Amino acid sequence: MALPSTIYRFSLELSDIDRQIYESLQATVARHPSETEERLVARLLAYALFHEPDLEFTKGISAGDEPDLWQKGADGRSLLWVEVGLPDSERLLKACRHCERVALVACGNSLPAWEREHLPKLDGVRNLTVITFDQKFIALLVSRLERNIRWSITRTEGSLYLTVAEETLETNPQVRV
Repeated sequence: MALPSTIYRFSLELSDIDRQIYESLQATVARHPSETEERLVARLLAYALFHEPDLEFTKGISAGDEPDLWQKGADGRSLLWVEVGLPDSERLLKACRHCERVALVACGNSLPAWEREHLPKLDGVRNLTVITFDQKFIALLVSRLERNIRWSITRTEGSLYLTVAEETLETNPQVRV
């Protein structure tokens, strides 16, 4: 018998000063049994960093042909395709050919090896943004993970301040455009 997904309720107060976005967001997110807590945290960070109207979580890990998040236009085309993890560079290149914007929140234990192998193949792709976080920051968020997640995120001048359980954590995500 297959293990069920774990359901998380996510509340986010987002103040993205760099992009002039101020929103109170709510989402229900399922963590597939094969998904790590680190990857779940990275998906939630991706949701905050790339928030746009109509950005939504997909079936993600359960559907190999979908990203983790996307924003679709009125005609059904993908306007924004957001991947989380360490996908093959060919998958990202294909998404870049079909979408206006593609983003990757790169995370995982083999990130340095992935960067050496795949980043050179992605160099010069104009509609791709790659963001990485310090693994210690991700680990701190995982250690504070609960089924009802309440985050407040402020993003300004490249820095990200995340408040969880009365504690504010700071990080400077690496952005490659």
